[in-house]
Amino acid sequence: METKVVVDFADAISHADVDRICSLMTDDHLFVDSQDNRIEGKEMMKIAWIAYFGLFPDYKIEIEELYENDSSICILGYASGTYKSQQNRNNGNHWRVPAAWKAVIKDNLVKHWQVYADNLVVVEIINNNK
Repeated sequence: METKVVVDFADAISHADVDRICSLMTDDHLFVDSQDNRIEGKEMMKIAWIAYFGLFPDYKIEIEELYENDSSICILGYASGTYKSQQNRNNGNHWRVPAAWKAVIKDNLVKHWQVYADNLVVVEIINNNK
């Protein structure tokens, strides 16, 4: 059951469906990005996801492998997206990087979502479009 919640959560993210993402989170949800920045709470995450999809409207999670250990689940795969820039709207803004995610499930909801990825290429794309 926990793996289904995580697959549904990743699918909601891949479809930029903020309401569905939030419906799969606990109220005290914790998000940790690849730079160890943290956002706590469903309402704060709703704001964060809306802003993120404003920058990367086609962000996708590609799941290649999934491992479960009690209430923790590990996803291995790829993250991809296109940086939305007013200056440059060509394919040079698209990126795809290997990534891993950790999810902790509580009461069939995602309590903790952590991303592990080398986002250097994403930072370079953003910096080149300033």
